[in-house]
Amino acid sequence: MDGISDIRIKENALTERIKAAGKLAVAFSGGVDSTYLVYKAHEILGDNAVAITVRSLVLTGEDFDWTVDLCRKTGIRHVILDVDVLGIENFADNPPDRCYYCKKTDFGSIIKAASEFGITAVADGSNVDDTGDYRPGMRAMKELGIISPLKEAGLSKSDIRMLSKEAGLPTWDKPAAACLASRFYYGEKITQEGLIRVADAERYIRDQGFKGIRVRVHGDLARIEVSSADITALASEPVRERIVSELKRLGFRYVSLDLIGYRTGSMNEVLR
Repeated sequence: MDGISDIRIKENALTERIKAAGKLAVAFSGGVDSTYLVYKAHEILGDNAVAITVRSLVLTGEDFDWTVDLCRKTGIRHVILDVDVLGIENFADNPPDRCYYCKKTDFGSIIKAASEFGITAVADGSNVDDTGDYRPGMRAMKELGIISPLKEAGLSKSDIRMLSKEAGLPTWDKPAAACLASRFYYGEKITQEGLIRVADAERYIRDQGFKGIRVRVHGDLARIEVSSADITALASEPVRERIVSELKRLGFRYVSLDLIGYRTGSMNEVLR
């Protein structure tokens, strides 16, 4: 079976899963996966599909603005829930299972909001590539009965990018996104100031022309991850000097460049 035929089988499987829901609420963060799932759910179910975005300090302003813009342009029903993420039990102390408590709260709020539309099926944008890393949030979603149609249909991140490109979604080549809390080493206290600082640092580096970057926080040290192909460019003058100067202005005492390069879940390496 060639790759195109395989992806069509997966796409059809996704369609059947969405149809079977009848009505579907999608947790919409503005990333590649949730954007495609929201688009597909709306295409199949129309007004029986609702996008629900949890707005909090861990969602970047750019991603939130994208969720609003897409729903406005396409007519997708959009619900915005404001959550005080720092008020969630065990969140600010940042234990290794922080994501469990956060997802339990966020999806509990989404389920409640969905019920007001008579919707009992709530979906997230997980795909088959999300099964290999340490993800305590998955346990919370399983307990709450959240479904993952993309993963159930066998779709990978690369599949979703291809289908998104076909659909004309500008997120098809968007770098992978993740909650801003994932930038802090476990045990590091998460504060409003810290979340704003790391968001500003990453925005500045992106504005220098780098995609798919992370600024990992280890106390007063910023560890920058970029793709291995971009390491030389970031370390070259005057780019290096500008980035160091800006991150120090934001409050970091030390600025380092990770020579391994960007990879998802690098903070989980200490758990292995």
